[in-house]
Amino acid sequence: MKKATKTQWILFAIWAVVYVLFTIWIGNFWLLFGLPVLFDIYISKIIPWGVWKKTKNKTLQKVVEWIDAILFALAAVYIINLFIFQMYTIPSSSLEKTLLVGDYLMVNKFSYGPRIPNTPLSFPLAQHTMPIINTKSYIEHPQWKYKRLKGLGDVKRYDIVVFNFPAGDTVARKKENPDYYYSVNQKGWDRVNSDKWEYGDIVWRPVDRRENYVKRCVGMPGDNLQIISDTVFIDGKALPFPKKIQLNYLVETNGTIWGDKEFGMLGVSNADKGFLLNRSAYFEWIFAAAGIEKNADSTYNPVYIVPLTQEAVEKLKKSGKARSVHVETFAVRSLIYETQPVYPYNYQQNWNVSNFGPLWIPKKGATVELNEKNIALYGRCIVNYEGNTLEQKDGKTLINGQSVTNYTFRYDYYFMMGDNRHNSQDSRSWGFVPEDHIVGKPVFVWLSLDNDKGWFNGKIRWSRMFRTVGTD
Repeated sequence: MKKATKTQWILFAIWAVVYVLFTIWIGNFWLLFGLPVLFDIYISKIIPWGVWKKTKNKTLQKVVEWIDAILFALAAVYIINLFIFQMYTIPSSSLEKTLLVGDYLMVNKFSYGPRIPNTPLSFPLAQHTMPIINTKSYIEHPQWKYKRLKGLGDVKRYDIVVFNFPAGDTVARKKENPDYYYSVNQKGWDRVNSDKWEYGDIVWRPVDRRENYVKRCVGMPGDNLQIISDTVFIDGKALPFPKKIQLNYLVETNGTIWGDKEFGMLGVSNADKGFLLNRSAYFEWIFAAAGIEKNADSTYNPVYIVPLTQEAVEKLKKSGKARSVHVETFAVRSLIYETQPVYPYNYQQNWNVSNFGPLWIPKKGATVELNEKNIALYGRCIVNYEGNTLEQKDGKTLINGQSVTNYTFRYDYYFMMGDNRHNSQDSRSWGFVPEDHIVGKPVFVWLSLDNDKGWFNGKIRWSRMFRTVGTD
């Protein structure tokens, strides 16, 4: 200790203060037993921590230096990724045009408070699977209970939120999209769990190892939510549309076939271009349902189905490129696509993606009666998210083996939707997002790549670089 320099004491003091503050923030005071280790590293040096670096073999010395640098980098990335920031890529169009496919986001975990990891022993930057070797990127034990550290605030309505996919607890490895529960609903439990060739192994993932999703929060704990003709109502009051919301439209052209110029004017990507053939009675039904009329010679003009913002619709009407523009109603949608089941799959209520609810969103401390409807709506919350057993036996409802008539929720829940309303699988499909699945809030786009363009032809969207992600 007498040999310790002034610099060593200053470094120890700085790191000791940081370590103590971190321990207080975490709330686990057992970590204070690490202070003697920190003291020994900087001051007493009883344990020869750096002896492995002092080899005289030059080759081995270089290898040791690389190992030391890599280990330090991995530790730093792990801590930053866990408690401060996380990178996220937009893989689908569910939030267009607010966020675009190819946007790379910086997600702030301080926004709502970072979570203590469920699976602390994991490889940095790999969500659940190691690339190339295709094995788990985490060790399942130990698993810690949910705890969220203090952050800058709470989830608010209209926030764009990154969260772990709630229906991602059980996953068919070869067919993760659509999710396992959708596949079981469509194909049956026996088929999904026995057909290894199509679905692969069925695995379970802890909360923090489920896929990351990003959507907009429209429903808060305790809200009564209903969707009528694509408009969200909360407690009977209509919510304003987000500024850049998209709906699908059937666009009848003025008789011409469109090219990249027309689609580019409207901001429609290659993946979103849809052309409806008009040579069969089947499509005549679709056009009739949408209100598209025949020409004098009993033919139809070319018809495209594309997602558009209200701004793009107004631009299209002024351009003279379209004879008529019709929003895609559910009646039209059901003729074009296979009808998509909505939450809850096992309780038919004639809900659909455009007309959904009414539905009460669970709130921490609130109690519901356990009747048939509420068990269908909230059974997944009770069992999958809050860790109880639930069964009905001899006309009684049993939770954890005890006969009950109601249930009190332990978590707050949220209802998330994409801004690309007709092309988003969200809470309408898989239900509520529990508070322990919330990851953080995207704060800005640090890179944006256009999948439809080449590197020397506008692939990098420079105008989106470092653009903040607001609530619109």
